[in-house]
Amino acid sequence: MSSNRGCFFNTVLFLVVVFVPVLGHILATLMVVDDEHSVTGKVLWLAVIWLMPPWVVLGPLLYLLFGQRPRRRGRVSFGQPSYYQPQQQTPYQY
Repeated sequence: MSSNRGCFFNTVLFLVVVFVPVLGHILATLMVVDDEHSVTGKVLWLAVIWLMPPWVVLGPLLYLLFGQRPRRRGRVSFGQPSYYQPQQQTPYQY
């Protein structure tokens, strides 16, 4: 590493390293609260997210990969069939 880095660079690097994982933890927490898990499931996912060290993004990543539950209505999931069927057009009546 270069020894002539300035104070501004070190400050920006510190803020990115500290606040990006914290922001990810907060967003994952909001997603856990919003999803349709049981109370026990919510508590366990929150423990997985927050009890990992903050510099490790493994907790939120695990939730994004394995913990999300699709909503029953109005949410599109990859790999799930879409039951949208276009309406048939009736021929014009003269």
